[in-house]
Amino acid sequence: MKSRISVITLGVDDLERSLRFYKDGLGLPTEGIVGQEFEHGAVAFFELQSGLKLAIWQRKDIAHDTGLKQTPISPTEFTIGHNVARKEDVDSVMEEARKAGAMIIVPAHDTFWGGYSGYFQDPDGHLWEVVWNPAWETTE
Repeated sequence: MKSRISVITLGVDDLERSLRFYKDGLGLPTEGIVGQEFEHGAVAFFELQSGLKLAIWQRKDIAHDTGLKQTPISPTEFTIGHNVARKEDVDSVMEEARKAGAMIIVPAHDTFWGGYSGYFQDPDGHLWEVVWNPAWETTE
């Protein structure tokens, strides 16, 4: 399989609340909620980087679309890694997330492998790791 991942979709319980968190709190560009004219179709897309978008879609609508039973939230199923170019950027992004309403799970700290990272949860419990890796070159 050739990787062609272009959208990461997060299931949310309150679309408006999540829109405010990602748009107003974190400043991710979006056109807002679209697809409201369709039952189970309301979704918002955010530009992350060239060729990659973040989508938020209600968990109940994902369950409907897939035919799967909606399950309880499990924040340890996966993390989203947000890599930054400088160590001090980790602190800035963590503070921005906190001000937006995120719960800080692990404050920014030096890691055992030589990097610097912290974890926060968005309003629906999705776990984000903000990380500076000195071995990775990240362009802003």
